[in-house]
Amino acid sequence: MSLISQIISQLVNGLQSGSIYALVALGYSMVYGIILLLNFAHGDIIMVGAYVVFYAMTSFSLHPLAAVLLAVIACTLLGTLIEKVAYTPLRSAPRLSLLITAIGVSFLLENGAQLVFGAGAKNVPTFIDGGIQVGGVYLGFVSVVTILVSVASMIALTFLVQKTKLGKAMRAVSEDMGAAQLMGISLNRTISFTFAVGSALAGIGSVLYVSAYPQASPTMGSMLGLKAFVAAVLGGIGSIPGAMIGGFMIGLIEALVTAVGLSTWKDGVVFAVLIIVLLVKPTGILGRKMTEKV
Repeated sequence: MSLISQIISQLVNGLQSGSIYALVALGYSMVYGIILLLNFAHGDIIMVGAYVVFYAMTSFSLHPLAAVLLAVIACTLLGTLIEKVAYTPLRSAPRLSLLITAIGVSFLLENGAQLVFGAGAKNVPTFIDGGIQVGGVYLGFVSVVTILVSVASMIALTFLVQKTKLGKAMRAVSEDMGAAQLMGISLNRTISFTFAVGSALAGIGSVLYVSAYPQASPTMGSMLGLKAFVAAVLGGIGSIPGAMIGGFMIGLIEALVTAVGLSTWKDGVVFAVLIIVLLVKPTGILGRKMTEKV
Protein backbone atom coordinates (compact mmCIF):
# COMPACT_ATOMS: atom_id res chain seq x y z
CA MET A 1 0.00 0.00 0.00
CA SER A 2 1.36 3.42 -0.97
CA LEU A 3 1.85 6.26 1.49
CA ILE A 4 -1.11 8.19 0.06
CA SER A 5 -3.35 5.14 0.42
CA GLN A 6 -2.25 4.67 4.04
CA ILE A 7 -2.96 8.31 4.82
CA ILE A 8 -6.44 8.13 3.25
CA SER A 9 -7.16 4.88 5.09
CA GLN A 10 -6.20 6.44 8.42
CA LEU A 11 -8.30 9.51 7.66
CA VAL A 12 -11.32 7.30 7.01
CA ASN A 13 -10.69 5.40 10.25
CA GLY A 14 -10.40 8.70 12.13
CA LEU A 15 -13.62 10.04 10.62
CA GLN A 16 -15.40 6.80 11.46
CA SER A 17 -14.52 6.86 15.15
CA GLY A 18 -14.85 10.65 15.21
CA SER A 19 -18.41 10.37 13.90
CA ILE A 20 -19.35 8.19 16.88
CA TYR A 21 -17.63 10.54 19.33
CA ALA A 22 -19.47 13.46 17.74
CA LEU A 23 -22.87 11.81 18.15
CA VAL A 24 -22.23 11.09 21.81
CA ALA A 25 -20.69 14.54 22.39
CA LEU A 26 -23.87 16.11 21.03
CA GLY A 27 -25.77 14.54 23.92
CA TYR A 28 -23.33 16.03 26.44
CA SER A 29 -23.50 19.47 24.82
CA MET A 30 -27.28 19.57 24.52
CA VAL A 31 -27.88 18.67 28.17
CA TYR A 32 -25.15 21.01 29.40
CA GLY A 33 -26.47 23.83 27.26
CA ILE A 34 -29.93 23.49 28.81
CA ILE A 35 -29.33 22.79 32.53
CA LEU A 36 -25.52 23.04 32.89
CA LEU A 37 -25.30 19.32 33.78
CA LEU A 38 -22.43 17.04 32.80
CA ASN A 39 -24.41 13.85 32.33
CA PHE A 40 -21.70 11.25 32.90
CA ALA A 41 -24.32 8.49 32.66
CA HIS A 42 -24.63 9.30 28.95
CA GLY A 43 -21.88 6.86 27.95
CA ASP A 44 -23.58 4.00 29.77
CA ILE A 45 -26.77 4.55 27.79
CA ILE A 46 -24.68 3.47 24.79
CA MET A 47 -23.85 0.24 26.62
CA VAL A 48 -27.56 -0.47 27.14
CA GLY A 49 -28.19 0.10 23.44
CA ALA A 50 -25.45 -2.40 22.55
CA TYR A 51 -27.03 -5.06 24.75
CA VAL A 52 -30.46 -4.40 23.24
CA VAL A 53 -29.02 -4.99 19.76
CA PHE A 54 -27.30 -8.18 20.94
CA TYR A 55 -30.36 -9.76 22.57
CA ALA A 56 -32.74 -8.57 19.87
CA MET A 57 -30.67 -10.36 17.19
CA THR A 58 -29.66 -13.46 19.17
CA SER A 59 -32.48 -14.27 21.61
CA PHE A 60 -35.39 -12.93 19.54
CA SER A 61 -33.92 -13.37 16.02
CA LEU A 62 -35.11 -9.95 14.92
CA HIS A 63 -34.05 -8.38 11.65
CA PRO A 64 -31.02 -6.08 12.10
CA LEU A 65 -33.08 -2.99 11.20
CA ALA A 66 -35.69 -3.92 13.83
CA ALA A 67 -32.91 -4.45 16.38
CA VAL A 68 -31.42 -1.05 15.53
CA LEU A 69 -34.81 0.67 15.89
CA LEU A 70 -35.43 -1.12 19.19
CA ALA A 71 -32.04 -0.01 20.52
CA VAL A 72 -32.68 3.64 19.66
CA ILE A 73 -36.13 3.51 21.29
CA ALA A 74 -34.73 1.80 24.42
CA CYS A 75 -31.96 4.41 24.78
CA THR A 76 -34.45 7.24 24.30
CA LEU A 77 -36.78 5.88 26.98
CA LEU A 78 -33.90 5.16 29.36
CA GLY A 79 -32.49 8.67 29.00
CA THR A 80 -35.91 10.21 29.66
CA LEU A 81 -36.45 7.93 32.67
CA ILE A 82 -33.07 8.87 34.16
CA GLU A 83 -33.91 12.56 33.78
CA LYS A 84 -37.29 12.15 35.49
CA VAL A 85 -36.10 9.93 38.35
CA ALA A 86 -32.58 11.19 39.07
CA TYR A 87 -32.28 14.77 37.84
CA THR A 88 -35.72 16.41 38.02
CA PRO A 89 -35.94 16.21 41.86
CA LEU A 90 -32.54 17.93 42.08
CA ARG A 91 -33.18 20.69 39.55
CA SER A 92 -32.93 23.43 42.17
CA ALA A 93 -30.05 21.74 44.02
CA PRO A 94 -26.41 22.84 43.70
CA ARG A 95 -24.66 21.73 40.52
CA LEU A 96 -22.30 19.53 42.52
CA SER A 97 -25.26 17.44 43.69
CA LEU A 98 -26.33 16.89 40.09
CA LEU A 99 -22.79 15.94 39.11
CA ILE A 100 -22.50 13.39 41.92
CA THR A 101 -25.91 11.99 40.98
CA ALA A 102 -24.82 11.60 37.35
CA ILE A 103 -21.72 9.67 38.42
CA GLY A 104 -23.89 7.52 40.71
CA VAL A 105 -26.31 6.73 37.88
CA SER A 106 -23.34 5.75 35.71
CA PHE A 107 -22.06 3.30 38.32
CA LEU A 108 -25.59 1.98 38.81
CA LEU A 109 -25.99 1.22 35.11
CA GLU A 110 -22.54 -0.39 34.81
CA ASN A 111 -22.91 -2.61 37.86
CA GLY A 112 -26.54 -3.36 37.07
CA ALA A 113 -25.53 -4.52 33.59
CA GLN A 114 -22.77 -6.67 35.08
CA LEU A 115 -25.28 -8.25 37.46
CA VAL A 116 -27.92 -8.88 34.80
CA PHE A 117 -25.83 -9.70 31.72
CA GLY A 118 -22.62 -10.97 33.31
CA ALA A 119 -19.13 -9.50 33.32
CA GLY A 120 -18.01 -11.16 30.09
CA ALA A 121 -18.28 -9.48 26.71
CA LYS A 122 -21.03 -10.57 24.31
CA ASN A 123 -20.21 -11.00 20.63
CA VAL A 124 -22.75 -8.95 18.67
CA PRO A 125 -23.65 -10.51 15.28
CA THR A 126 -22.24 -8.58 12.34
CA PHE A 127 -24.93 -6.89 10.26
CA ILE A 128 -22.84 -4.68 7.96
CA ASP A 129 -20.36 -6.64 5.84
CA GLY A 130 -18.13 -6.04 2.86
CA GLY A 131 -16.57 -2.98 1.33
CA ILE A 132 -15.35 -1.41 -1.89
CA GLN A 133 -11.93 -0.67 -3.38
CA VAL A 134 -11.50 2.97 -4.39
CA GLY A 135 -8.20 3.96 -5.97
CA GLY A 136 -6.18 1.42 -4.03
CA VAL A 137 -7.94 2.21 -0.74
CA TYR A 138 -10.32 -0.31 0.79
CA LEU A 139 -13.42 1.34 2.24
CA GLY A 140 -15.47 -0.90 4.50
CA PHE A 141 -19.22 -0.43 4.33
CA VAL A 142 -19.19 -0.02 8.12
CA SER A 143 -17.00 3.09 7.80
CA VAL A 144 -19.09 4.55 4.99
CA VAL A 145 -22.41 3.90 6.76
CA THR A 146 -21.08 5.27 10.07
CA ILE A 147 -19.92 8.55 8.53
CA LEU A 148 -23.05 9.02 6.41
CA VAL A 149 -25.46 8.22 9.26
CA SER A 150 -23.60 10.51 11.64
CA VAL A 151 -23.60 13.42 9.19
CA ALA A 152 -27.31 12.86 8.45
CA SER A 153 -28.10 12.77 12.19
CA MET A 154 -26.20 16.00 12.76
CA ILE A 155 -28.01 17.73 9.89
CA ALA A 156 -31.37 16.52 11.25
CA LEU A 157 -30.47 17.75 14.75
CA THR A 158 -29.41 21.15 13.43
CA PHE A 159 -32.72 21.47 11.57
CA LEU A 160 -34.61 20.40 14.70
CA VAL A 161 -32.89 22.98 16.91
CA GLN A 162 -32.98 25.85 14.42
CA LYS A 163 -36.34 25.44 12.66
CA THR A 164 -38.84 23.65 14.91
CA LYS A 165 -40.93 25.00 17.77
CA LEU A 166 -39.38 22.65 20.32
CA GLY A 167 -35.93 23.54 19.03
CA LYS A 168 -36.65 27.22 19.57
CA ALA A 169 -37.87 26.39 23.08
CA MET A 170 -34.60 24.56 23.73
CA ARG A 171 -32.59 27.59 22.61
CA ALA A 172 -34.73 29.90 24.72
CA VAL A 173 -34.29 27.78 27.86
CA SER A 174 -30.57 27.58 27.19
CA GLU A 175 -30.34 31.38 26.87
CA ASP A 176 -32.45 32.35 29.89
CA MET A 177 -34.48 29.76 31.79
CA GLY A 178 -36.43 32.35 33.81
CA ALA A 179 -37.40 34.44 30.79
CA ALA A 180 -38.38 31.28 28.88
CA GLN A 181 -40.79 30.35 31.69
CA LEU A 182 -42.31 33.82 31.63
CA MET A 183 -42.92 33.41 27.89
CA GLY A 184 -44.96 30.25 28.55
CA ILE A 185 -42.35 27.63 27.67
CA SER A 186 -42.69 24.41 29.66
CA LEU A 187 -39.34 23.68 31.32
CA ASN A 188 -40.20 20.07 32.14
CA ARG A 189 -41.25 19.24 28.59
CA THR A 190 -38.28 21.05 27.03
CA ILE A 191 -35.68 19.44 29.30
CA SER A 192 -37.23 15.97 28.90
CA PHE A 193 -37.24 16.43 25.13
CA THR A 194 -33.57 17.43 25.22
CA PHE A 195 -32.68 14.29 27.17
CA ALA A 196 -34.75 12.17 24.77
CA VAL A 197 -33.02 13.57 21.69
CA GLY A 198 -29.55 13.23 23.24
CA SER A 199 -30.28 9.65 24.29
CA ALA A 200 -31.61 8.81 20.82
CA LEU A 201 -28.30 10.03 19.36
CA ALA A 202 -26.52 7.83 21.92
CA GLY A 203 -28.64 4.91 20.69
CA ILE A 204 -27.58 5.60 17.11
CA GLY A 205 -23.98 5.86 18.31
CA SER A 206 -24.24 2.51 20.10
CA VAL A 207 -25.44 0.79 16.93
CA LEU A 208 -22.63 2.32 14.87
CA TYR A 209 -20.09 1.41 17.55
CA VAL A 210 -21.05 -2.28 17.72
CA SER A 211 -21.05 -2.35 13.91
CA ALA A 212 -17.35 -1.49 13.97
CA TYR A 213 -16.44 -3.27 17.23
CA PRO A 214 -18.97 -6.11 17.59
CA GLN A 215 -18.84 -6.64 21.34
CA ALA A 216 -21.05 -5.53 24.21
CA SER A 217 -19.69 -5.32 27.76
CA PRO A 218 -20.87 -3.55 30.97
CA THR A 219 -18.01 -1.03 30.89
CA MET A 220 -17.88 -0.36 27.15
CA GLY A 221 -19.59 3.03 27.49
CA SER A 222 -17.20 4.35 30.12
CA MET A 223 -14.17 5.15 27.95
CA LEU A 224 -16.32 6.02 24.93
CA GLY A 225 -18.30 8.47 27.05
CA LEU A 226 -15.15 10.06 28.47
CA LYS A 227 -13.66 10.55 25.00
CA ALA A 228 -16.91 12.06 23.79
CA PHE A 229 -16.80 14.39 26.79
CA VAL A 230 -13.28 15.47 25.75
CA ALA A 231 -14.64 16.06 22.24
CA ALA A 232 -17.45 18.22 23.65
CA VAL A 233 -14.98 20.27 25.73
CA LEU A 234 -12.61 20.62 22.77
CA GLY A 235 -15.35 21.89 20.48
CA GLY A 236 -16.96 24.06 23.16
CA ILE A 237 -19.38 22.34 25.50
CA GLY A 238 -22.90 23.61 24.95
CA SER A 239 -22.23 24.19 21.24
CA ILE A 240 -23.75 21.72 18.77
CA PRO A 241 -21.36 22.56 15.88
CA GLY A 242 -18.52 22.48 18.43
CA ALA A 243 -19.46 18.94 19.48
CA MET A 244 -19.31 17.83 15.84
CA ILE A 245 -15.94 19.46 15.24
CA GLY A 246 -14.53 18.15 18.52
CA GLY A 247 -15.66 14.60 17.78
CA PHE A 248 -14.05 14.56 14.35
CA MET A 249 -10.85 16.09 15.72
CA ILE A 250 -10.53 13.50 18.50
CA GLY A 251 -11.11 10.69 15.99
CA LEU A 252 -8.45 12.08 13.63
CA ILE A 253 -5.98 12.58 16.51
CA GLU A 254 -6.43 8.94 17.52
CA ALA A 255 -5.92 7.82 13.92
CA LEU A 256 -2.74 9.92 13.67
CA VAL A 257 -1.33 8.50 16.91
CA THR A 258 -2.10 4.97 15.70
CA ALA A 259 -0.53 5.66 12.30
CA VAL A 260 2.81 6.63 13.85
CA GLY A 261 2.91 3.39 15.84
CA LEU A 262 1.79 4.69 19.24
CA SER A 263 -1.63 3.02 19.42
CA THR A 264 -1.14 2.11 23.10
CA TRP A 265 -0.83 5.83 23.86
CA LYS A 266 -3.94 7.03 22.06
CA ASP A 267 -6.10 7.21 25.20
CA GLY A 268 -3.42 9.15 27.01
CA VAL A 269 -3.07 11.57 24.09
CA VAL A 270 -6.83 12.22 24.12
CA PHE A 271 -6.78 13.20 27.79
CA ALA A 272 -3.62 15.24 27.24
CA VAL A 273 -5.65 17.19 24.67
CA LEU A 274 -8.27 17.81 27.37
CA ILE A 275 -5.63 19.20 29.75
CA ILE A 276 -4.18 21.45 27.04
CA VAL A 277 -7.62 22.79 26.06
CA LEU A 278 -8.50 23.55 29.69
CA LEU A 279 -5.20 25.37 30.15
CA VAL A 280 -5.14 27.30 26.87
CA LYS A 281 -8.80 27.83 25.89
CA PRO A 282 -11.23 26.50 28.51
CA THR A 283 -14.28 27.50 26.46
CA GLY A 284 -13.22 25.28 23.55
CA ILE A 285 -13.10 26.08 19.85
CA LEU A 286 -16.65 27.40 19.45
CA GLY A 287 -17.56 27.93 23.10
CA ARG A 288 -18.55 31.35 24.31
CA LYS A 289 -17.34 33.10 27.44
CA MET A 290 -19.79 33.13 30.32
CA THR A 291 -20.13 36.29 32.37
CA GLU A 292 -21.64 36.25 35.82
CA LYS A 293 -23.31 39.33 37.29
CA VAL A 294 -22.60 40.07 40.94
